[in-house]
Amino acid sequence: MQLILASLIVYGLLAGQLKAISNGAIALAITFLPAILSRNYAVPLDPWLGLWITTAVFLHTLGSAGLYGRIFWWDNLTHAMSASVVAGVGYTVARAVDLHSEKIHVPRRFFFVYTFVVVLSFGVIWELFEFGLDLVALSTGVPMPLAQHGLDDTVRDLMFNSLGALLVAVFGQAHLTGVASSVLDRVFEEE
Repeated sequence: MQLILASLIVYGLLAGQLKAISNGAIALAITFLPAILSRNYAVPLDPWLGLWITTAVFLHTLGSAGLYGRIFWWDNLTHAMSASVVAGVGYTVARAVDLHSEKIHVPRRFFFVYTFVVVLSFGVIWELFEFGLDLVALSTGVPMPLAQHGLDDTVRDLMFNSLGALLVAVFGQAHLTGVASSVLDRVFEEE
């Protein structure tokens, strides 16, 4: 996936496609994040978590390279994948805080609701960001890398964000608790 992203950047440089360069470079940088967290900050991440993060940015980048317009369900897939990553990060941080402090106790059932609230909040912020970019594009005439395609698209995006949140809410407690413990050990060890 990293090789394909690097190839996309090279294509963007050769063809003068700023969107391919920016999306490819950002996505490629994100794919190195799991290794950096593991190596530099001693946060042991399961290889499947690295694959999960890499797949989310990879699919988005392929979408912005033309698959959003060619495959009608591609946007739905990328929203569900990205939302699941946001949900996973939100769950991990909240669980690490819960484990860290005896003054803070978050019931296990609340993590399910918390995961949904975090993802839907980020989803709304993302949709507002896209709307803002549309306004900038209209006023400047400069095409933007992200675009909103009406109210139906926004509602559909939020529905698939909810699907990604649901997957993490259901499976997160089983598969992300170890990551939360690692974050807790690393972040709060200095105290």
